[in-house]
Amino acid sequence: MANEKKETRLVIITGMSGAGKTVAVQSFEDLGYYCVDNLPPALLPKFLELMKDSSNNIQKVALVMDLRGREFFDALFEALDKLAHEDWLQEHVLFLDAKDSVLVTRYKETRRSHPLAPDGLPLDGIHLERSMLDELRGRAQNILDTTDLKPKELREKIVKRYSEEDQEIFSVHALSFGFKYGIPIDADLVFDVRFLPNPHYVAHMQPLTGLNQEVSNYVFKWSDTQMFLEKTIDLLQFMLPQYKREGKSQLVIAIGCTGGQHRSVAISEYLAKYFQTSYVTHVSHRDIDKRKGH
Repeated sequence: MANEKKETRLVIITGMSGAGKTVAVQSFEDLGYYCVDNLPPALLPKFLELMKDSSNNIQKVALVMDLRGREFFDALFEALDKLAHEDWLQEHVLFLDAKDSVLVTRYKETRRSHPLAPDGLPLDGIHLERSMLDELRGRAQNILDTTDLKPKELREKIVKRYSEEDQEIFSVHALSFGFKYGIPIDADLVFDVRFLPNPHYVAHMQPLTGLNQEVSNYVFKWSDTQMFLEKTIDLLQFMLPQYKREGKSQLVIAIGCTGGQHRSVAISEYLAKYFQTSYVTHVSHRDIDKRKGH
């Protein structure tokens, strides 16, 4: 039917303060979820109405419920009861927990006060919060104890549990740029290809870009270019699995030439195509249209 709403996956992230909710919501963002941090439970029914609207394409949602008072619990339990009767919604509660001693250590390391004991000892707030959360913990479909987990390990557990079959969250982004406009601030790796012969000095190629086949052929015909690609690809074939294993969701490889129009564009395109059989790849050209007159 035209107005039929496809099933939406809703994950409610809750649990002890300091148990890893920030890492959890970042992990769900990497999995393609629409995430809302610290949504008051009283607003959940209204949010569900927006989700149910068949005109939106949101199919995966993660909400962080950071509870602060008894009235929040009442609103959340009422909303959870309603969720059970929504046939368009697949609802799941993820509860994050950790031992009191570990939570105290984490608060001391971050120099934060506990939200339920802003002027008292962290342990007092932890005990109060644990007693308040006891009933909600019993309603969770998944309880993760993060006591002995590093952020990377927590992320891996969430990805394993909530990723769709064959979903790949690690991606490689090849980005061309011109050094005359500055190095991209979001680059993880930067390669300078200004040592390669420059098509800019071939008059009829000046207005063209590395997306043009003639320019590309010119860039790749030199032995220096072939040696650079051979050594760079060998390096990346070693590094990419290491970054993926470390838990990085995206690696930005920036390739720079003088103006970001010819050499860096052609090589970025080549690298993106080369690795697309092994990884999800993207390519973009930051400065390709910044040449004079464009």
